[in-house]
Amino acid sequence: MSSITASIPASPPIDQVGVEERVARLNSRSIKKESKVSGLKLALNMIDLTTLEGKDTPGKVQQMCYKAVHTHDYYPGLPTVAAVCVYPSFVKLAKDSLKGTGVKVASVATAFPSGQSTRAIKIADTRFAVENGADEVDMVISRGEFLIGNYSFVFDEIAAIKETCGAARLKVILETGELSTLDNVRKASDIAMAAGADFIKTSTGKISPASTQPVSLVMLEAIRDYYELTGKMVGMKPAGGISTAKAALQYLVMVRETLGQAWLTNEWFRFGASSLANDILMQLEKERSGVYQSKDYFSVD
Repeated sequence: MSSITASIPASPPIDQVGVEERVARLNSRSIKKESKVSGLKLALNMIDLTTLEGKDTPGKVQQMCYKAVHTHDYYPGLPTVAAVCVYPSFVKLAKDSLKGTGVKVASVATAFPSGQSTRAIKIADTRFAVENGADEVDMVISRGEFLIGNYSFVFDEIAAIKETCGAARLKVILETGELSTLDNVRKASDIAMAAGADFIKTSTGKISPASTQPVSLVMLEAIRDYYELTGKMVGMKPAGGISTAKAALQYLVMVRETLGQAWLTNEWFRFGASSLANDILMQLEKERSGVYQSKDYFSVD
């Protein structure tokens, strides 16, 4: 019996209309005053502050690391973000810049964002990131192999990268915008978790659509079912396209209602984002002072 057949239960069919209706109901929840402030601070502490551009420089990465710790010095008591996410070549610099802060360093790997390379190169890419100090690795699955039904290839590749990670936690990016259907999203989620993912992640942020709430709900329900089956918690990371505090709070409601309070920490839930932090900071200042500040009062990185 192959590893895929032995390890993965049959994925249930997804009712797209039902998923969209549940998302709409959850989005109708209203969060006010103290609960809103608490939720915004929690969301800030769940961000993987990200720069993944060809034009990234050491200076840009160092500035982002400073922002990760000093989210807004004029607002005392704010949490740091959870992590910074960079290419493998910047891991050592980020690790040195964040030493002693508690902010983790995540690195994309496995020929991000396309995943179009050999397994040997993907393993070497991952090993380089881990040896340079990455606390977490964000890998991409081979979507082409998945879409032709070669699930055993996808499973075995994830398992190989998980082994290479050692103590580093593995986030598996499904790139849901390329999977076409919610049934495929559920199947890919099940494969990733069975193969050893510590997190499942929606997107690279490099294609459209990136993260959507229906896709994220399907992934959260897959995590719930996997936990009920195995007793193992798996984290979730929506990434790409989440830029407003309102959307972040909607995601937190979805997590709370689907998985429960235990997942509402940055150990088990993250946002992959570059601009979300500033919108959260603007909303916190609005709640504190009663007026919006200009975006010019907040650093870009």
